[in-house]
Amino acid sequence: MTALLRVDGLHAGYGKLVVLHGVSLSVAEGRMVAIVGPNGAGKTTLLSAIMGLLPRIGGHVLYGDQPAGSTEELVASGAVLVPERRALFTDMSVEDNLHLGSYTRHRAGNRDAPTIMREVFTIFPRLQERRRQLAGTLSGGERQMLALGRALMARPRLLLLDEPSLGLAPLIVRTIFRVLSNLRARGLSILLVEQNVRAALQVSDYGYVLEMGTIVTEGPSSDLAGDARVVATYLGQRR
Repeated sequence: MTALLRVDGLHAGYGKLVVLHGVSLSVAEGRMVAIVGPNGAGKTTLLSAIMGLLPRIGGHVLYGDQPAGSTEELVASGAVLVPERRALFTDMSVEDNLHLGSYTRHRAGNRDAPTIMREVFTIFPRLQERRRQLAGTLSGGERQMLALGRALMARPRLLLLDEPSLGLAPLIVRTIFRVLSNLRARGLSILLVEQNVRAALQVSDYGYVLEMGTIVTEGPSSDLAGDARVVATYLGQRR
């Protein structure tokens, strides 16, 4: 299948500290790819480097068939990151936070924000109930819904998610992953970084295991879920 995102031999880090060591991966059109691994493996660094938020020391990132440019250029061309800490404007309303997600489209001349917002409210009815409420007063699960809804306001081609289940109750986690599955079924390409390995492998098509800044194994998610090493290390079972 055609790769929307391709990362080849990526090295990146913070100043003199190199965190990623030759990472390669790809995300095909309309597929969900999971990156799993322990704390400190470099998962967040990887997303930041792909999006141009960190310098790429070596290697290549291709988006579509072109070298990935700056963060602004990637966002304008349909790649959107939902960071781990959600980065909401807490003193603004839910509705205003959503409107900010459509800023790039508005600047490009698109005036379809009301239509997209109705779609977001269909996906997350709770956001419609709280549309006038300040984002800072929302629960953790509602904040994650808002962060994801704001990303969807940009009509992304590629959605990059950093730990969307972090700190959420199991019921909300199931809701978030059900939404992601539905979005993938509608053709959205998704790169998912997630510590909840079991959930990530259940909803994704393909997975990579990242340890110490290096991909140590990869394969179809169903295969990884049955891999003895992955099971013993990440799923809390022994075979």
